[in-house]
Amino acid sequence: MGRRLVPLTLDNLPDLPQRCRSCVFWELDPVSGEAAVRAGTATLEKESWISAVLLDWGSCGRVIYVDEVPVGYVLYAPPAYVPRSTAFPTSPVSPDAVQLITAFILPDYQGQGLGRVMVQTVAKDLLRRNFKAIEAFGDARWKEPACVLPADHLLAVGFKTVRQHHAHPRLRLELRSTLSWKEDVEMALDRLLGAVQKEPALRPL
Repeated sequence: MGRRLVPLTLDNLPDLPQRCRSCVFWELDPVSGEAAVRAGTATLEKESWISAVLLDWGSCGRVIYVDEVPVGYVLYAPPAYVPRSTAFPTSPVSPDAVQLITAFILPDYQGQGLGRVMVQTVAKDLLRRNFKAIEAFGDARWKEPACVLPADHLLAVGFKTVRQHHAHPRLRLELRSTLSWKEDVEMALDRLLGAVQKEPALRPL
């Protein structure tokens, strides 16, 4: 199985799932996001956001290919580039951390270690940029795949809650710990990045 991870650019943005290419949930504030959807400009806004972050900060994502087929991606950036993050009750993200915005792996490719490779690649990238951690807003009431990752599965892959909330806790993963994950954590990570499409929420809330 030939696999490669490629930095996300405008050239390979079309390789993301259709719903993700036109999703601006994180990239715009709530009012602007709704306006873009109504106006039919969400895809252009997504491209503009990717372009601006690339020019200003650098790589903000990875796309993973297996035998040249795009099977998943991860998106991340400092919270200053993620307007929606300020709308969460547990914001802000810590100044030494980058926000894990969202991630996805096709269900047929889960359980193959791709999630581990993907996030370890992100961890190495961010360590080179002198960041210490990844933080994410979790969905404690998660029921189906969405832009906000399920809190239970973030916890399962090593994230720790740094600010509790009944709906959207903020969680943190120390980057150096990702470089020595054990097998059980790797498997949990694959489930997380697959958006858990084949599984119900771990527990009712």
